[in-house]
Amino acid sequence: MKKLKGIGVSPGIGIGIAKKISNDFFSVCIGKKIKDEKVEKEIERFYESIKKTEEEILKIKATTEKLAGKEYSEIFSFYISILKDRNLIEKIERTIKQEKVSAETALKKFIDGLNKDLLENNFLKDRKKEIFDILGKIISNLCNKPDEIETLKNTILVANDLSPTQTVSINKKYVKGFITCVGTGTSHTSIIAKALEIPAIVGVENAMDEIRENDILLIDGTDGIIIVNPSPSEIKKIKSRERKIAQLKKKIYILRNKETVTKDGKKIGLYANIELPEELDSVIKYGAEGIGLFRTEYLYLKRKDLPTEEEQFLSYKKIADKMKDKPIIIRTIDVGGDKFISAFEGPKELNSLLGLRGIRFSLEKKDIFLTQIRAILKASYYGNFKMMFPMVTTVEEVIEAKKIVEIAKNELIKEGIKFNENIEIGIMIETPSSAIISDELAQEVDFFSIGSNDLIQYTLAIDRVSEKLSYLYKPCHPSILKLIKLTIENAKKNNIKVGICGEMASIPEIACLLIGLGIDELSMAPVAIPSVKEKIIKNYYSKIKEIAEKVINFNSHEKIMSFLKKNLN
Repeated sequence: MKKLKGIGVSPGIGIGIAKKISNDFFSVCIGKKIKDEKVEKEIERFYESIKKTEEEILKIKATTEKLAGKEYSEIFSFYISILKDRNLIEKIERTIKQEKVSAETALKKFIDGLNKDLLENNFLKDRKKEIFDILGKIISNLCNKPDEIETLKNTILVANDLSPTQTVSINKKYVKGFITCVGTGTSHTSIIAKALEIPAIVGVENAMDEIRENDILLIDGTDGIIIVNPSPSEIKKIKSRERKIAQLKKKIYILRNKETVTKDGKKIGLYANIELPEELDSVIKYGAEGIGLFRTEYLYLKRKDLPTEEEQFLSYKKIADKMKDKPIIIRTIDVGGDKFISAFEGPKELNSLLGLRGIRFSLEKKDIFLTQIRAILKASYYGNFKMMFPMVTTVEEVIEAKKIVEIAKNELIKEGIKFNENIEIGIMIETPSSAIISDELAQEVDFFSIGSNDLIQYTLAIDRVSEKLSYLYKPCHPSILKLIKLTIENAKKNNIKVGICGEMASIPEIACLLIGLGIDELSMAPVAIPSVKEKIIKNYYSKIKEIAEKVINFNSHEKIMSFLKKNLN
């Protein structure tokens, strides 16, 4: 018996037989030359593989949406865009014709060239795993190589890495969890595993060497612990814990309709992040008290034209019809960074994450912004809507944006269209600059929402999807907590509410810490709500406050997390 340690990214206990996955997509069926008369047939075979792969991805996307919600299934929209990329298709076709090689060989040549391009293109480099995942699926289909993950039973998968498509293909009835040598808690694979409730541990560097095929594995996806060939007593102990976890899950699900109130009566708002109205069933299923973040940019993406005012209005109204009088916070368009509107030819920027995005884009393209504001205002007559501006860094941006809101209001009044004239306006605190001047910003708005994902990224100067920098991505880094505390204090000073959305809000221990610091509302993926609620209602607000006051002076993320786990119920 031996123990290994990694990063627990998806809670749960898994016991099974080790099955090693090589993921060697690119070494099969390569090197074939073909005769002239076979060229057209080979091109036809390539197109058939593209079609088959697209059908598989659409099926995977639909499965993910059904099981985990639209927010998670959108990962696979990027895959579809690769399959429709004319540059890819034309290059492969040209190579087959000119070099008289098989489609697999042509695709392999493309991949070899792509490795160089990825190093020079930051946008593509950060999506290397997804790009190679989809190209590997095309090759597998060309070679009629079955996906072995779908045929495994009673196993724990062990791999250098698993792709998002492989993760979604896991049948939880037979595969009890997975271990990978690389990976981070914020990678797409980890996020999907958590959403689908598959026990998972990543970042176990020596897993492929230390674990042999058919070893008995016991994994704890909460603490990141792996026991290889456990003793009977270890198995008995873990099975007992597994039963307790199963009972707790049932209890947590039952809690979905209970108010989120601490033991001493402090009420906390738990809200959901969504991207499209189709996710509302999931919002209701997990007991969200409202929508804390509706990401409206998804109305603009993957289309050649801009959404009309009426189209946007109907989309927002659909949410109001379902949510009744529950609050709905609509974030105005946040494109730029890694999200682009096809209908708008944006500037080529060396670092798009620091370029024309969020409120900067809206104030640059006032016609697009005004159309959206009008649609939000019209919908506000039918529901409890609030609007929120993203990526704010100056007071001037807020003042300018509010002027456009006033223009929209005056237009609607002249047109005799009803709307909520007192609609609340908020901003997202996502940068160190906005946190530092939050006192001045609070005087201009009705509420704050702290966007923790970007705040961490910009404060710590790291790309949160970079595996090489994952060791630096620490939500409880003292600088992050101090910026959050400052923002909360300035919000309270100016009598406005302050909430938080992002991954921090979905981690139960950190959620309690945020409440102790003074956060009023937490917004997260719907599936995360029950476990956060369960943690909050088990604790006293007075105790949570004491804990927050202590850990704010700690000097590391690790010390803070350790203290939270030891001292929270």
